Amino acid sequence: MGDRAAFVLAGGQSTRMGADKAFVQLEGCTLLAHALALAKSVTSDVRIVGSPEKFAAFGEVVEDEFPQHGPLAGIHAALRASAAELNLILAVDMPFVEVRFLEYLLGEAARQESVMVTIPHAAGAWQTLCAVYRKPFADLAEQALRQGKNKIDPLFRDIEMRIVEEHELTRQNFSPDMFRNLNTLEELKQASKH
Repeated sequence: MGDRAAFVLAGGQSTRMGADKAFVQLEGCTLLAHALALAKSVTSDVRIVGSPEKFAAFGEVVEDEFPQHGPLAGIHAALRASAAELNLILAVDMPFVEVRFLEYLLGEAARQESVMVTIPHAAGAWQTLCAVYRKPFADLAEQALRQGKNKIDPLFRDIEMRIVEEHELTRQNFSPDMFRNLNTLEELKQASKH
């Protein structure tokens, strides 16, 4: 487990939720607590990317070097702060991800050193905030951020990736539904019913 770290991205604006997403309760537990528990199940090196004022009481916090630049800035901050080669990036609002899947993802990421990003592609989208990034991805992220580019996907064009497609998820008995995140109070209410 020594060459892996996990980072919970908790710095989003939460505008659609109407409250700070990290502290929203699901089944008697905050989304932040859910995400930290998931991360701690695969490594002891777990940190939060976000505001130290908000999150210092919950663990070690890493601040964005490029504030207000979205998730790419969070990934960049995590990779710059990490000493590990394999870095699991996990959104704070993805409470349905299975520990077994995170282990699978990290296992796949460790197989080939040339692969910079190991990422699921499900529900028609890259699951950029439930993926494993190797440390050198920070350089690509920084270059993009310095040019004012905040999108993650375009950076995938020029790197070697290990893509976990939906059919592979199904074959391995993982549900693509686990990637659904909670953005609104309505989605939270629906999730609480299950």
